[in-house]
Amino acid sequence: MRKVLVTGGAGYIGSHACKQLAEAGYEPVTYDNLSTGWQDAVKFGPAEIGELTDRARLNEVIARHQPEAVMHFAALSDVGQSMREPQLYWRNNVVGSMTLLDAITAAEIPRFVFSSTCATYGEQDGVMLDETSSQNPINAYGGSKRAVEDMLRDYGRMSGLAHVSFRYFNVAGADPERQIGEFHRPETHLIPLALDAVRGRRDALTIFGTDYETRDGTCVRDYVHVMDLVDAHIRGLDYLASGGKETVFNLGTGSGFTVREVIDAVADVTEQKVPCTEGPRRPGDCTALVSGSSKAREILGWEPQYSTLPQMISDAWGWHQSQGYIR
Repeated sequence: MRKVLVTGGAGYIGSHACKQLAEAGYEPVTYDNLSTGWQDAVKFGPAEIGELTDRARLNEVIARHQPEAVMHFAALSDVGQSMREPQLYWRNNVVGSMTLLDAITAAEIPRFVFSSTCATYGEQDGVMLDETSSQNPINAYGGSKRAVEDMLRDYGRMSGLAHVSFRYFNVAGADPERQIGEFHRPETHLIPLALDAVRGRRDALTIFGTDYETRDGTCVRDYVHVMDLVDAHIRGLDYLASGGKETVFNLGTGSGFTVREVIDAVADVTEQKVPCTEGPRRPGDCTALVSGSSKAREILGWEPQYSTLPQMISDAWGWHQSQGYIR
């Protein structure tokens, strides 16, 4: 069976990618250190435990499985932490990615799909962001992802590695079949935090910043369903296999919602009030991030199927309800 090495395959997005890879006829090989991922999220192919910075372990895994491509999701991604401890992000996200690229170019693996982020754009309020927008990250998370994009271009020129990068916006939702879902340690994403508050797993959801220049004072974000996101990654893999050239794609819906609007939508879907408190702004948070994604539509034929706010919340809520007590 055709194999794809999926770094971070035990995490939220990576595990959903493994499911869709398996459904598309690939064998996904998860490579994860389980620092933020979960062993029981690896349901669709073999698991290999290891660090991105461990070249010997990467060489061993690549030699055993001989993947034809790599999907690279493994990264630290907490914006707040990246402001407090930037060295962790440069070491893990950049040095780890460089070690991975060294291993796969030495093994002559021809294709690479990189999971980047809209955080590379930084603070550009009131602008519909597309792939030509300037990149001015305001936190170490965004900076580290931009550095890997730059590194990829250089490695491509050096080795001929075919690659695409996806700058995606806020990912939400869960597998509609409830085999996997969104659960981080610690949890930092708005929708699962709101659902935890509804379920009584936390006293209240904290709204960080209510004085932004938006329609209700809270941040605006563009949300994309995780199943639509990983569908784009599969399409990116097929694009490269058919001879596509290196490029970058935004993934979003072009519609932004405020924090309060998301909370109201959670209350509508669950038919329960979301307990909330207000707190100060978090360092590194932008006022608004909204995506233009016409390039992915035109080149990859990508059309989001699940990315309405009610659908994303409903799928997340269904998965949360199916879990009972979570670690």
